[in-house]
Amino acid sequence: MPELPAPEYPAEVRARLEADAREVIARYPGSRSALLPLLHLVQSEEGYVSRTGMRFCADMLGLTTAEVTAVATFYTMYRRKPSGDYQVGVCTNTLCAVMGGDAIFDELKQHLGVGNGETTEDGSVTLEHIECNAACDFAPVVMVNWEFFDNQTPQSARALVDDLRAGRPVEPTRGAPLCTYKETARILAGFPDQRPGAVAASGGAGPASLVGLRLAKGETAPPRVVHPRPAAPADAVPPAQPEDPAKTTPNREHLSSHDGSQPTSASDPNNPAAGPTAEEGE
Repeated sequence: MPELPAPEYPAEVRARLEADAREVIARYPGSRSALLPLLHLVQSEEGYVSRTGMRFCADMLGLTTAEVTAVATFYTMYRRKPSGDYQVGVCTNTLCAVMGGDAIFDELKQHLGVGNGETTEDGSVTLEHIECNAACDFAPVVMVNWEFFDNQTPQSARALVDDLRAGRPVEPTRGAPLCTYKETARILAGFPDQRPGAVAASGGAGPASLVGLRLAKGETAPPRVVHPRPAAPADAVPPAQPEDPAKTTPNREHLSSHDGSQPTSASDPNNPAAGPTAEEGE
């Protein structure tokens, strides 16, 4: 059966949202450019983008509900069903995954008894795996309502969600103080954060993220981000020596993307590639 038209907001809610929507629309030379913040606005009302919310956006901007739905379903920051007060997102992209993001996500699924995109029975936490949030130097990262919780472990992430569910105060590693998902959505719609000290606490990138900028400005490079591994025990079997000792890394440091380029199969004849290196198609 065809889906019935979405119901209207109650008159008092509609009047309040219309006033806010007109304020948002006035910021843009073309009204349809206000669609993204308006979707955040209706999300701040219900905690997700409902069919009623999409109908409201379409009415305010002179669009069809199909046009609004196409946008609301494209961006992952818009929820499509009722969710919890706190969206706990675990980054499972490459670096966070290998640093423990996958283990954190598995631990939280078991501990909370929910799967990806699902909400706990008390309605407090929605668990999701999320894509890269540009905080790779603090991996593995967990985000709660888009605020950073850096360098997490399965144990610390479990304690984090327990505090959220118990209503205990939780402070992000950096950034503004934590607020509910509805409050976050209203801020993303473009309305000022009225909480005392919240804007000043927003902060910026961490020191590891700013290394390149400091070097570009001619400043002295900070200490190495990646530290040498601990020395091996005295009775440990020494590793086999490479044919060219010059290629041995001093102090057996743990190499990472913060280090300079290292020998590869193409540049190091002592470590040839396992298979052919012919051009594609040959």
